[in-house]
Amino acid sequence: QVQLVESGGGLVQAGGSLRLSCAASGSIRSINVMGWYRQAPGKQRELVARITDGGGTNYADSVTGRFTISRDNAKNTVYLQMNSLKPEDTAVYYCYASIMGYRGASFYGYWGQGTQVTVSS
Repeated sequence: QVQLVESGGGLVQAGGSLRLSCAASGSIRSINVMGWYRQAPGKQRELVARITDGGGTNYADSVTGRFTISRDNAKNTVYLQMNSLKPEDTAVYYCYASIMGYRGASFYGYWGQGTQVTVSS
């Protein structure tokens, strides 16, 4: 069984910073892609940032230059440093990871439970 547990959300004023963390645990052989998505009320879930096991990154245009994704492969953990936050960044942020279990031969996608980020103006 695999679990993704997020932490670090909260309420912050515009211009402030938050750091999200997501730790994967359980029967894990390998993790290739890890990432963060977000979903605002009334909107579809969208990609915020993703990082491969080799360190390659992709960002949504709306967060480029403000957010930084990183990962600690030894800890199976991905981070999202969010700076210069704007009210439009308000959303539930979900961690995602593509994981191969010890008994598996393929990668499957797993999601965290979500953490609320609220940016006040």
